[in-house]
Amino acid sequence: MSGRVSNKIALITGGASGIGLATAKMMAAEGARVIIADINEAVGRQVAKDIGGMFCELDVSDENAWIVTMENIAAEYPRLDILVNNAGISPHDTIENFELDNWRHVHSIVAESVALGSKHGLPLLRQSEAAAIVNLSSVAGMVGAANYASYGSAKAAVRNLTKSIAMHCAQKGYAVRANSVHPGSIDTPILDADKAKYGERAITAREQSIPLGRLGQAKEVANAILFLASDEASFITGTELIVDGGFTAR
Repeated sequence: MSGRVSNKIALITGGASGIGLATAKMMAAEGARVIIADINEAVGRQVAKDIGGMFCELDVSDENAWIVTMENIAAEYPRLDILVNNAGISPHDTIENFELDNWRHVHSIVAESVALGSKHGLPLLRQSEAAAIVNLSSVAGMVGAANYASYGSAKAAVRNLTKSIAMHCAQKGYAVRANSVHPGSIDTPILDADKAKYGERAITAREQSIPLGRLGQAKEVANAILFLASDEASFITGTELIVDGGFTAR
């Protein structure tokens, strides 16, 4: 490893599993001091211990929890260099069968968390000489999907919100970039619900819809996040990086 984020301080939400876990491990290996934020305390603490990082229990939909988390980080570090807003859920619903309470719950975790994290993270990010916010959106935030009404609309909000954050920081003269990453079908625990509901045929159908003919791996998305978070992407802000095996290129 080349130390692409050496000595950078990185906060990763949803860092206890899936893409967040892969990103945390990769950034730690590349020299970052990683803070794992997750609602799963037991697993999150173990991950933090394994990579020599810090753990903060965090419900990303709770603004007060964000405030406390940033206070805890500020007590340990003078700044924040990287914020990865990764935490999320991926339920199925359609425009005809969605329930309003669930719709709001999905948006609070998927979209509102990005706004809250960025809002309360900026005071520490502004202390960095070169900070980066990387928000996890999805290909579902770029193209329509009949069974992802609430999730798709929330991920679309993340895409546009990221651009607003980027423009705000540039306008203010902050040394803070903001970009979004849009994974397609990635082999993580979040697909377990699909497997449980539809069986292996759901995975086969996904693979057949991807030009590269397979599911993506969490580390492949982590590579994209690492790039956007590093100084290698110093002239990239307000844009999106799609990691989908060609799905949206068809």
